[in-house]
Amino acid sequence: MSGRRLWADVAVALPGAITSRVLVGGALAFAHFEHNHLHIQVGRRTLHEGLLAWDGQWYERIARHGYTAIPRTGVRFFPLYPLAGRVLGWVFGGAVDIALLVLANVPAVLFAALLVRLVRREGGDAGTAERAAWFVALVPPAFVLVFAYSEALAGCFAVGAFLALRSKRWWLAALAGFLSGLTRPSGVLLAAPALVEGLRGLRGAAAYDVVARLAAVVAPVAGVGAYVAWVGARFGHPMLPLDIQQRSWLRGGFLDPAVALWRSGRAAFAGHFGGNGIHFPLLVLAIVLVIVVFVRWPLSYGVFAAVTVVVALSAHRLGSTERYCYLAFPVILGLVSLTRSRRVELGALVVSGACLVGFATLALLGAYVP
Repeated sequence: MSGRRLWADVAVALPGAITSRVLVGGALAFAHFEHNHLHIQVGRRTLHEGLLAWDGQWYERIARHGYTAIPRTGVRFFPLYPLAGRVLGWVFGGAVDIALLVLANVPAVLFAALLVRLVRREGGDAGTAERAAWFVALVPPAFVLVFAYSEALAGCFAVGAFLALRSKRWWLAALAGFLSGLTRPSGVLLAAPALVEGLRGLRGAAAYDVVARLAAVVAPVAGVGAYVAWVGARFGHPMLPLDIQQRSWLRGGFLDPAVALWRSGRAAFAGHFGGNGIHFPLLVLAIVLVIVVFVRWPLSYGVFAAVTVVVALSAHRLGSTERYCYLAFPVILGLVSLTRSRRVELGALVVSGACLVGFATLALLGAYVP
């Protein structure tokens, strides 16, 4: 991608990115108002931590001290984002917190810009690309792109991998997949669309081309494998990051996704929104959008969206599920496909922005796990 084309895509991405940051800033101010004037005390700690709340605290400690100086449960956070924060922190005179926020917010704009490029590459017009940029910034879980979270980097690698896969640049796709695997455990799921794309046109391919396609499939697995191998060498238990995620206070172990969805719906209809019930409406929407993606976008997009949503749903505790589904960026493209009418688009953006503010406020008050 040339510099001029990249800047053109960034220009499309910026309005939505700026708007989302204004909205999250408003949510932060509103949360402080509720705490100070309405005497809501539940979120005192998370509100004090601000944009470094929740996972941001873990990333900051890893960036400052490494894995050996924090509780063992911290190894569930994959290394690329905090290590990049440590390196950039040197540039900021040791201000690792600022570095982590920069590494969340700047790549967030690039994430949207790459999505604009991908939509155009798939034949979308300027209006479709612009809708993609707005929705990726304003859907409810997108507030984590303002916090010190790794989602922006992971999003860049996922979209970058698709750009490479769809243009048959297999080694570039392998690099993006490997880095994604070092960023989040869900990076391994990029192997699924890589397999779909790698099988297209495989018959008659030269040996070098076959090896390159295979590398694109294996690289996301290798990225995750590299980290768990290091954990095994350092802590004696390579599967520790994944085992920790299955503990009762996190994902709570594997559960049939259909059963998890049914339980979430039952809780929602019973008015129990303190647990899994709060996730039900957006999970239903995510499933609908996966179907839309299968119908209106190439197969690899639907496969990636489907495996990501299924994995997100396969847990007893559905905390952070919206964020996990958000990394299946094709669901955003499904939403884009359903909002071709200007009136529908504006209505959807207003509702999305309002929900983004609500989710961010709840997260800052400690009432919602992002």
